[in-house]
Amino acid sequence: MFGLEALELARIQFAFTVSFHILFPAITIGLASYLAVLEGLWLKTHNDVYRDLYHFWSKIFAVNFGMGVVSGLVMAYQFGTNWSRFSDFAGAVTGPLLTYEVLTAFFLEAGFLGVMLFGWNRVGRGLHFFSTLMVALGTLVSTFWILASNSWMQTPQGHEIIDGRVVPADWLMIIFNPSFPYRLMHMATAAFVATAFFVGASAAWHLLRGRDNPAVRKMLSMAMWMALIVAPVQAVIGDFHGLNTLKHQPAKIAAIEGHWENVPGEPTPLILFGIPDMQAETTRYKLEIPALGSLILTHSLDKQVPALKEFPAADRPNSTIVFWSFRVMVGLGFLMIFVGLWSLWLRRGGKLYSCKPFLYLALWMGPSGLIAVLAGWFTTEIGRQPWVVYGLMRTSEGVSNHSTLQLSLTLVIFVVVYFALFGTGLGYMMRLVRKGPHTGEGDSQPPGGPGQQRTPARPLSAADDSADANTDAVSLNKEA
Repeated sequence: MFGLEALELARIQFAFTVSFHILFPAITIGLASYLAVLEGLWLKTHNDVYRDLYHFWSKIFAVNFGMGVVSGLVMAYQFGTNWSRFSDFAGAVTGPLLTYEVLTAFFLEAGFLGVMLFGWNRVGRGLHFFSTLMVALGTLVSTFWILASNSWMQTPQGHEIIDGRVVPADWLMIIFNPSFPYRLMHMATAAFVATAFFVGASAAWHLLRGRDNPAVRKMLSMAMWMALIVAPVQAVIGDFHGLNTLKHQPAKIAAIEGHWENVPGEPTPLILFGIPDMQAETTRYKLEIPALGSLILTHSLDKQVPALKEFPAADRPNSTIVFWSFRVMVGLGFLMIFVGLWSLWLRRGGKLYSCKPFLYLALWMGPSGLIAVLAGWFTTEIGRQPWVVYGLMRTSEGVSNHSTLQLSLTLVIFVVVYFALFGTGLGYMMRLVRKGPHTGEGDSQPPGGPGQQRTPARPLSAADDSADANTDAVSLNKEA
């Protein structure tokens, strides 16, 4: 298929399924915590705006959670189908870690999800709030175990190799491997940032339509506070993560920087833009700032950053890809910080909900967090190549013995089914977003809460099929 070998097709297939899957947990993690905050604020203040927002976002959470579970199951099966040699080599470590995720996080989420979604008038307020907290905790616990497994593949330790297989020697060292704390914080924070901009874009869309009400204003306000606080924190975490990567995976950093060789006695420049050429071993058309690479990556002006030519050609990641995926992630990060600061300035002037240029920017920034997550994931995983377990097993050694025809056929099937299935799910979720939160005005259901008589919140209730459900988006584009 397109002149690709079986190994390349297996990698593309796994990258495709992971890229689809990671979008759903990123929003699920953030929305679960957001729902917990909303219900907690409603219980404390008795402000019905928080209750209305809870009902609105719980529907979107339910759809997103379901798609995440389905896409995650498909991804897990590929370890045995397409990467059986890797599973045979490292399964004694990765298998138990993924099992712990099921036994703790998934059971915790499944046990309380029904109460959270359907028990609004069936259980007391305390139990319902506790259920929401447990679902939010479950998403974070799931992140813990998944990142522990993946981080061990990046910086393996706590194991022995006996008869060609990895054997666990110290589970604490395996779980808390050198890159795990940084990658866990980076991913969890990325999920909160992505959710903040998703929520903020939803609010901006309704405000631009002229639907200005307390619930929509609260959505935008909370989202921008989150962006203002968390986006700069993410930049700091990213800096620490970069220093850790430089220590344990220097070839990845060299590829990210597009840096091929050092000049003796001179600090390393920072290449802002360019086109890394893996064949010619150079970065073409580069725009660089002298000494800034050393300052950022070593926090000094005299230390040099390792260069790609210091590593054998067979051990170099594809700099052409990770050079740009990293810059997409960082560029969006700085833009997120700018949006947060602009929102603070507008808030102080009382124009946060009426400044159209800002609202349009917030709207277009809606998918920015998810794009940044994907770009960061590409940087991490492609930057680990050519290793599937860094320094222990090459990717070419971990793939199953499948033919090019088999992998081509299954890849085509995956693409068609995923776009049809998850495209429908995403379309349905956006219909719910377009519908917007109920504000109690004209709502046939009486106000209530956990423990009160009220029709249970139905997370998969369809959005209204009114004629203006689609025309609103068209009219908004015309206004833009």
